Amino acid sequence: ETVKLWRPDELELVRTNTGHCLGVVSVAAHPSGVIAASASLDSLVRVFDVDTNATIATLEAPPSEVWQMQFDPKGTTLAVAGGGSASIKLWDTATWRLVSTLSVPRPEGPKPSDKSSSKKFVLSVAWSPDGRRLACGSIDGTISIFDVPRAKFLHHLEGHYMPVRSLVFSPEPDGRKLNSASDDGHVHVYDAEGKAIIGAMSGHSSWVLSVDVSPDGEAIATGSSDKTVRLWDFKMRAAIQTMSNHTDQVWAVAFRPGGGGRLASVSDDKSISLYHCS
Repeated sequence: ETVKLWRPDELELVRTNTGHCLGVVSVAAHPSGVIAASASLDSLVRVFDVDTNATIATLEAPPSEVWQMQFDPKGTTLAVAGGGSASIKLWDTATWRLVSTLSVPRPEGPKPSDKSSSKKFVLSVAWSPDGRRLACGSIDGTISIFDVPRAKFLHHLEGHYMPVRSLVFSPEPDGRKLNSASDDGHVHVYDAEGKAIIGAMSGHSSWVLSVDVSPDGEAIATGSSDKTVRLWDFKMRAAIQTMSNHTDQVWAVAFRPGGGGRLASVSDDKSISLYHCS
């Protein structure tokens, strides 16, 4: 029910923010570092001032309708992955009004075993570096790409066959390279515009729950339910380092923005780890 703020170098707890009455499922930081948003099972997204914990806005978010959130690179829009509604909701950060709902269409030719909308439960969301594309990952393994200025669905990316819980675009200016982590144990790198898989990596012995890319685009980090964090070299298509210090599944990994060679991970063992990646 809380959001904790930590000093990144010492992993020193700065403050514990309250404001939700049920579990917090997602947190997103604004690019400015001044505000952040937290989504909870209490049906609310709470936008707050990072320094004071003052509430700036409260957005309605029914349970199972918010799974992951991310601010766009300019900080003008908050994208909320809509869970069971199979959509992404876009909120204007100047007015905190809902400005668009991007619905995920079903792939053509559904299998006879497919059930209705539950197959498109949206778990993850990611913005391209220029803020013009939005990707979302679904429980059925498909990834959907949207043109944000036109509020238009472009295409699906295929290849995964289990839930895609984490997505991140590489920082290249053209914004084409999309990295995905899936319960099928694979990490895929797509050309998001050309709809092609340009790299596939495996090595985790269980679900891959999270993925991030270093600010220079050279390294990929993943966290898994096999309790490890792995660093990958995309050119080699291989893991170059495995960290096994966690004792339970690793739900999130994040490189420090702007460089500095730091990587953080957080686990069900109730700990945060900080690594120096040279």
